[in-house]
Amino acid sequence: MTVVLVTMGLAIVLLAALVIGLLRSHGEILRALHQLGVNLDEPHDTHDHSFTNTPKLRPVSDSAPPDIAGTTLKGSAVKVGVAGVEHRTLLAFLSSTCSACLNLWNELKSDPTAGLNDRLVVVVKGPEAESPSRLRDLAHPEVTVVQSTEAWEEYQVPVSPYFVYVDGPTGDILGEGSIPTWDQVRSVIVQAAADRAVVTQAMASGVDPELRADIELRAAGITPGHPSLYPTSMPIEGLEDEEDES
Repeated sequence: MTVVLVTMGLAIVLLAALVIGLLRSHGEILRALHQLGVNLDEPHDTHDHSFTNTPKLRPVSDSAPPDIAGTTLKGSAVKVGVAGVEHRTLLAFLSSTCSACLNLWNELKSDPTAGLNDRLVVVVKGPEAESPSRLRDLAHPEVTVVQSTEAWEEYQVPVSPYFVYVDGPTGDILGEGSIPTWDQVRSVIVQAAADRAVVTQAMASGVDPELRADIELRAAGITPGHPSLYPTSMPIEGLEDEEDES
């Protein structure tokens, strides 16, 4: 019995020494981070606020982008066409529970067009995920707001806020991404439209096919060294036949 008690006592002493050592190391790490100017108490935004003007890099489907079908904030059925129309549409996927979306909502109250020349459609999830009363408080009556969880799934929206810029006549997605302010949204839309104009002009002028392909790739954000240009594995012709013979 004495041996057991002594063993337990030694184990407790060793465990206490280990804990003290860990606490000391943790304190030294925190002091070092503080000296480097790193404040662990500050909130960090983990959203990837980027916008990629890649009309064909991440297609939603093999066909044209789907129309937005859902309900209005008053509960009426609504369907907004985005492909096969004469204008371009900016789909803004926002939420009433997203803190990063609040400024976007507030700016729309002062300017329902967000300073855009294209059609703006705000898409929120259905009543099962959003507060109808909160949405009515946030949304400007002149802004088209559609509740559609299905649209979020069809467009594979990863976070909010998220924007998808669709060219109506062609059905191409000119750009998409997560952007925190309307100023940045307007800036990237201008850039996406300019890139699209370069591609359209090149195709209309009958440039060399190889040069045209290069222009299209660059407009899609695929430049030399892009991973999509270098597949991880390439099929070897005849290898499968040799394996079958063996």
